[in-house]
Amino acid sequence: MISLQSDISHALDTLRSGGIILYPTDTIWGLGCDATNAEAVKKIYELKNRADNKSMIVLVDSLSRIYSYIDDVPDIALDIIELTTKPLTVILEGAKNIAENVINKSDKSIGIRVVKDSFCEQLIRQFKKPIVSTSANISETPAPSIYSEINDAIISNVDYVVFHRRNDTIKSAPSSIIKVGKNGAIKVIRT
Repeated sequence: MISLQSDISHALDTLRSGGIILYPTDTIWGLGCDATNAEAVKKIYELKNRADNKSMIVLVDSLSRIYSYIDDVPDIALDIIELTTKPLTVILEGAKNIAENVINKSDKSIGIRVVKDSFCEQLIRQFKKPIVSTSANISETPAPSIYSEINDAIISNVDYVVFHRRNDTIKSAPSSIIKVGKNGAIKVIRT
């Protein structure tokens, strides 16, 4: 068995070299890459066979980190993120310092989530950049909530598969998603 720090180290090397990792997030298993590297992001779209006009979410390690990637963060969005007890992705407009192919082209928004999972938090903190997070599945197929549900085509085509939590049997659900407009208006996308 590989140590947690060694697992994080291998994942970091992969992210830094523009590769794709398969990893357990604070919700379901995901595909991840450097969210500032457009070529790495493109590889994920190709692997998932996903239309590149469907934006992906990014994970950050702390609330304060959101300011590095969003122009103007509404106070209500920060309050909601701080108060939520379950994983919540918040779509915010005014994305910056992120690969263009992660950003929604129509309103320049991104979905962003502050992780509360220790593995993800350590990985992102040491990487010092946001990580793309999208379900580890081929488009239009069910999202895997545990490692054993991941399609072999996904596993064999990533650059690194994280060992942490591969044996979990308790299934997780995707995060809730809300969109918070610049004026503070809230729209629930997924509960």
